[in-house]
Amino acid sequence: MTSIDVQQLTKEYGTTRAVDDVTFSVRPGQVTGFLGPNGAGKSTTLRLVLGLDRPTSGTATVGGRPYTAYDEPLRQVGALLDAQAAHGSRTARSHLLALAVSNRIAPARVDEVLEETGLAAVAGRRVKTYSLGMRQRLGIAAALLGDPAVVLLDEPSNGLDPEGIIWIRELMRRLAREGRTVLVSSHLMNETATFADHLVVLGRGRLLADTPMREFIEARSRPRVRARTTDPAQLRAALARAGHELAEADDGRWTVDGIRAEEVGRLAAEAGVPILELADQEASLEEAYLALTATETEFSASAAPSASPAAPTPLQEA
Repeated sequence: MTSIDVQQLTKEYGTTRAVDDVTFSVRPGQVTGFLGPNGAGKSTTLRLVLGLDRPTSGTATVGGRPYTAYDEPLRQVGALLDAQAAHGSRTARSHLLALAVSNRIAPARVDEVLEETGLAAVAGRRVKTYSLGMRQRLGIAAALLGDPAVVLLDEPSNGLDPEGIIWIRELMRRLAREGRTVLVSSHLMNETATFADHLVVLGRGRLLADTPMREFIEARSRPRVRARTTDPAQLRAALARAGHELAEADDGRWTVDGIRAEEVGRLAAEAGVPILELADQEASLEEAYLALTATETEFSASAAPSASPAAPTPLQEA
């Protein structure tokens, strides 16, 4: 089993502790979302896993070995950390061929990943002519080049158009279905919710959560039910008798906090209240994430102070 294992990992830069005694594992067969505010230590952790930096203490291994112990690392681990890493004067094909030769990967594999990432038609163009989205696809092609068992992607949807975002989402899911280990760092909560099975969350260099995504959301959300009825007064009375309050939502529906749809349905049936719509309303991943990291954000904007209305400024002629 090829997993990523981080054990008591710490990294200090002078007096700053970027990663603080972090322990977690990333298992095969699922997509693990790697989340945290800016400055949380995500990028540093990825660099430590990939041997681009040395830990102050602790270990980070892939398949039980440090990344630097692999003679042909691209055949074991594929990574996208910086879409701008490819030399601008090279063509996409020559960039991938250089990587293939250095890792004893068959040249035919270059054409396969160019096709898979949608770059086959522009493979002869210099990288400096590529858009950000095209460079992102090239970085993903490089990560897939060695057909690795482990894939690490940092903000993979950055610069991609809507079609590209759907493509990368499906790619990550497919890699996981094939039994690969997939770790994806992202700031886009709503997008992460569409592909992640498990979450690892950092804050100020410390581990805040290591849990399945569904459990992460449920643990940080209060039950709420959305309902629609032709007799809100009767429904309000039925719920009040059970100690619950019916509130009107902006869209004309009604909501009840602290209760599940099944219980609302039972109370409504007992009172003979007609129900047109009834559904549990869960918190989003974004809401659950913000609830967890509210005190762990190193950089946050404050609201601008309100100012008294300024006197109108006379129009100036051009």
